[in-house]
Amino acid sequence: MAFHFPQKVFFKHCDPAGIVFFPRYFEIINDVNEAFFASLGHPYHEMMPENGVPTAEIATRFAAPSRHGDDLVFTLTVTKVGRSSVGIRTVAHAGDELRLETTLTLVWVNREGRPQSWPDDLRAGLTAHLEGDDP
Repeated sequence: MAFHFPQKVFFKHCDPAGIVFFPRYFEIINDVNEAFFASLGHPYHEMMPENGVPTAEIATRFAAPSRHGDDLVFTLTVTKVGRSSVGIRTVAHAGDELRLETTLTLVWVNREGRPQSWPDDLRAGLTAHLEGDDP
């Protein structure tokens, strides 16, 4: 089951040429992740400071530029659920045009930053979003 996050490209996202400045995409991806975890009943503001999900790895391909005013839809799917990590794939489209695709690994950590096993309810929520499970 995929998680969808609409995002209009605002002036704050753009460089002087009027296209999304690539670091802003990483901020949006973090917004997508935060909204996703909230949808699983684990909003960041409640889980922190006891736990967190820092990014351990990220790889991104920028397929086409996005411009001020574009309506993007970010689609998140889970690619793998490990003991304390999760693989996430996120793609962004404007209509039918691919703009961005990224894969990343998040790790469930305690307040000392040490990896911990996923809580059972969170593991179940992550597993429900595994790629290929879309109806």
